[in-house]
Amino acid sequence: MTREKIEQSIEEIFEDISRIFKDIEDGSRDNLGVTRPSYGDGENFAHRYLSEYADELGLEVTKDASSNTYMTLPGQNRSAPRIIFGSHLDSVQDGGNFDGAAGVVAGLALIMILKKLNITPVCDVVAMGIRAEESVWFQVSYLGSRGALGALPEGALDAKRIDTGRTAREHIADCGGDPDALAQGKAYLSSSNVKFFVELHIEQAPSLIERDIPVGICTGVPGLFMYPDARIQGEYGHVGTPRVYRHDAAMAGAEFAMALDQEWARQEANGTQMAITFGRFHTDSAAHGMTTIPGEFCFSMDVRGYEPALIEHMERFVASTVQNIEANRNVKFKLGEKRAAAIGFTDQELEKALYESASKMNVPAVMMKSPASHDAGAFSAAGIPTGMVFVRNENGSHNPREKMSIEDFFQGVRTIIPWLLDEVTV
Repeated sequence: MTREKIEQSIEEIFEDISRIFKDIEDGSRDNLGVTRPSYGDGENFAHRYLSEYADELGLEVTKDASSNTYMTLPGQNRSAPRIIFGSHLDSVQDGGNFDGAAGVVAGLALIMILKKLNITPVCDVVAMGIRAEESVWFQVSYLGSRGALGALPEGALDAKRIDTGRTAREHIADCGGDPDALAQGKAYLSSSNVKFFVELHIEQAPSLIERDIPVGICTGVPGLFMYPDARIQGEYGHVGTPRVYRHDAAMAGAEFAMALDQEWARQEANGTQMAITFGRFHTDSAAHGMTTIPGEFCFSMDVRGYEPALIEHMERFVASTVQNIEANRNVKFKLGEKRAAAIGFTDQELEKALYESASKMNVPAVMMKSPASHDAGAFSAAGIPTGMVFVRNENGSHNPREKMSIEDFFQGVRTIIPWLLDEVTV
């Protein structure tokens, strides 16, 4: 297939893809940005819109027990393992339009290009819209993809959405899914029926912008452990109480956060990539006051890294730090339920192939680790050969100022095309 024909097909779908992004944004805009809650109205809109668009393209549109959406270009051998391109369609509250959605639209764009080139692939090619990747809503990572892979963690279906208080089980049923089937843990997707999973995603850090390079080939997705609802129990007291008599929960929280931050700095100085986030960090607004020693402190903590030994070290570090602070400040930590996700090791052969594919299309690209977790990590953990392509994006993510250009988006799509053509043509 000549490069000229590929470029012509991209030119022919450019305006259609631009309109898809705009329509999805317009249909889920809320206050400052877009809001597509996991198993909620905005996410439902995006799945419905793309399903209808795919149906107009003549694709097969199906759902699984998690209510993930599959938009399939049938291949010559329908029983052969499929190639899936996908990402998630939910967002954080007042987030941006491209975090997740770009990967689903990329799958559709690649299918549209195959159709423009009159190629019937040797196997099914699928654009997958994944549910509930953003853990902020149910405080469970990869709820939709792990459901499809038969790998939901224990208790995931009973997790409650933070804004409604209703369980994932209830929300999934409302959206046409089958939580009872999910509870049985049967895998809809596996290494036996998926040949590759490739996720295009905006970069959520400024490295590609700073290097003036449009595309990054991912070499790994971090694993994590988190405590979504941790608290420290101290004792409320008078502002004038001497330090020796205090049970100050807020100061204990501050000391804990600083200890973790100092360990992060030490690891970073030794060349280790990781991240620690205290997303919630507060006293009880119903009881705190300017002249009251805080008797309770609440926080969430998320720790991410790329090496199993580092994750294990940080778990031990958290435990020892808690023990020391409890003894020194006369407080009690109640970390609550720990949740975790495995490190996502991208397929090295696929990494190399995507990098070479970018070169064939004259797309400047670099190899890079993911600074964030993605559904690709769940597919990798399931033993499916997995790859990721990052597209540069100004202003980070999880805010309404995401600024991926459509031109850069198609640089990401170009990166995949030669590799895809090699895989689906005889």
